[in-house]
Amino acid sequence: MAKIVVLFVFTVIFFAKTACSEEIYKTNAVIKTENDTVILNDTSESTTVKQNLNSMDIKIGNKILTATLVDNSSVKALKEALSKAPITIEMHDYGNMEKVGSLGQNFPRNDESITTEAGDIILYQGNSLVIYYAPNSWSFTRIGKINNISPKELKDILGKGNVIVTLSLPNN
Repeated sequence: MAKIVVLFVFTVIFFAKTACSEEIYKTNAVIKTENDTVILNDTSESTTVKQNLNSMDIKIGNKILTATLVDNSSVKALKEALSKAPITIEMHDYGNMEKVGSLGQNFPRNDESITTEAGDIILYQGNSLVIYYAPNSWSFTRIGKINNISPKELKDILGKGNVIVTLSLPNN
C-alpha cells in the first residue's frame, strides 16, 4: 500500500512540475508574427512588450519620431549596426529640400529611381542618410518613411541649419 501511495505522489508531482514548466515556457515566449512584430509575454510581471522589427526611432532634439523601414539589404545592414549601438549624425540642409549627414560607414546600395516625399529616409551613395522634407527625384536607396508627420511639422522639427539626429532601434 505504501508503494502505491509513493508512486501516486511521485506521478502527481511529476505531472505538476511538467505542466508548470510548459506554462512558464509558453508565457515567456517570443512570437514573430506576419507583420514582424515581436511579442514577449512575461506573466510573472504581468507585462507585454511589443517591438516592431521594421521600425527605427529618430531622435531630433527632444523629439522622437518613428519610421517604418523597407525590406532590403541596406536596411538589414543598418539594423545590424543599430543593434550594436545607436548612430548619431550631424545633418545639414541641402537644396532646401533635405537634411543630409554621414553615417560614418558604408552600407549596401539598392538604388532605384525615386521621387521623394516629406518624411522619406534615403541612403545616398551608401554612406549618407537623408531625411526629405520636400520632393526630389533621383536614384537613391530607400530606407523608410517617418510615420504620422506633416511636411510642415517635419521641417519645424528639423529646423534651420545643422541638426544632430540619433538613430536607434525601438527599446534600445
